[in-house]
Amino acid sequence: MTATTTTGTPDPHPSGALGATRPTGEPPLLEVRDLTVTYGGGAGAVPAVRGVDLRVEAGQKLGIAGESGCGKSTLALALLRLLPATAKLSGEILLDGEDVLTMKWGRLRAVRWAGASIVFQGAMHSLNAVHRVGDQIAEPILLHSRATPAAARRRAGELLEQVGLPAARAQAYPHELSGGQRQRVMIAMALACDPRLIVADEPTTALDVMIQAQILRLIEQLVADQNVGLIMISHDLAVLADTCDRLAVMYAGRVVEEGPARRVYADARHPYGRALSAAFPRIGDPASRHAPRGLPGDPPDPAALPGGCTFHPRCPVALDRCATEDQELRAAGPERRAACVRVDEAPEGPAPSRADDTRSTA
Repeated sequence: MTATTTTGTPDPHPSGALGATRPTGEPPLLEVRDLTVTYGGGAGAVPAVRGVDLRVEAGQKLGIAGESGCGKSTLALALLRLLPATAKLSGEILLDGEDVLTMKWGRLRAVRWAGASIVFQGAMHSLNAVHRVGDQIAEPILLHSRATPAAARRRAGELLEQVGLPAARAQAYPHELSGGQRQRVMIAMALACDPRLIVADEPTTALDVMIQAQILRLIEQLVADQNVGLIMISHDLAVLADTCDRLAVMYAGRVVEEGPARRVYADARHPYGRALSAAFPRIGDPASRHAPRGLPGDPPDPAALPGGCTFHPRCPVALDRCATEDQELRAAGPERRAACVRVDEAPEGPAPSRADDTRSTA
């Protein structure tokens, strides 16, 4: 994706990457440049991710939000080349300055788990039902280090304790654990090889709100203690605003808005970001006078995207030109960008206080 825009203020991030700027000469932990993922080929090619740029620093938490089908999980799997062979990837995925997309198999295998790891969506289905959870945590340790089986088992017990489970639960099978306990096992597995980056794909899906709060606080604490980078993917904008430093909103395979998480949630500059925010109640917020509002219509079929801005058929403030002119990310306030032609029409609202309770859960 180029850094030029169709109209308005020039993009303040000429590199096109999202996130704060690091000192010159020091690469970010992760930098994604113009990533495109397409399934199939020829006339039947389906674009799932379109020109996405991301940037994550050590110790930084980046949230990625959007409806089902917007490309969030495809993006997560693409970061470690975990997509099927039918997927075609282009662009760059720089992990500590090294491009994941051009790595040889041996190097890629070494980077997985040790350089970056992933907490897969749905712990209910991501664990092997016929193996004890301790053995599953120990497996990446054995594959990526010279640890003996006994040392790997001890380390598995330590990791379980780190995520709040007794070491003795290493002997349990997945069906003997609750949903929240299985999610903790998945997090322990992701930490097994001390990665510098963790990708968490819907880590609280299918968990009740109390367990969600526990898992989110656990992830926050682990990021703070170990100074790892975090990418958290969710459809829940409120959870991401409460957990993450920065937030990127995806629609139809593209990032349409990004900036400081609480600012994006409280005062989105893209109509889609505003619609997502309006869909969640502000519990404890006396200024909120409306019930949650849904967004009419459905996301577009990736195989038949509309022309111009892909959001225009559902946009309540679309102009005639939106049907023919696509928009690149452009300046939308301090450290913020949005891909909308109307981004300059309203001033940015006041910055929300860290004490504000913008959570819909916990």
